Amino acid sequence: MNRSLQMLLGVVLALAMHSSAFGCAACFGKSDSPMAYGMNAGIISLLAVIVPVLGLIASFFGYIVYRARRVGSESDINSPAV
Repeated sequence: MNRSLQMLLGVVLALAMHSSAFGCAACFGKSDSPMAYGMNAGIISLLAVIVPVLGLIASFFGYIVYRARRVGSESDINSPAV
């Protein structure tokens, strides 16, 4: 199949698709459908898991930086003068 025939076939298939296939319940159609409520609940539950996990990871690295600074300052105080 040559390139122009493939391009023509792709354009025809894109134009033949039904318009409701281009969006989900939140983007196209009824936003108060059960599918939209389920999608919103899924988004909120994922955020409820991801945000605390990312917060814990960030606080862990903050703690590592804090400890490194504290150990570095203590080693300067306790090091003998040369």
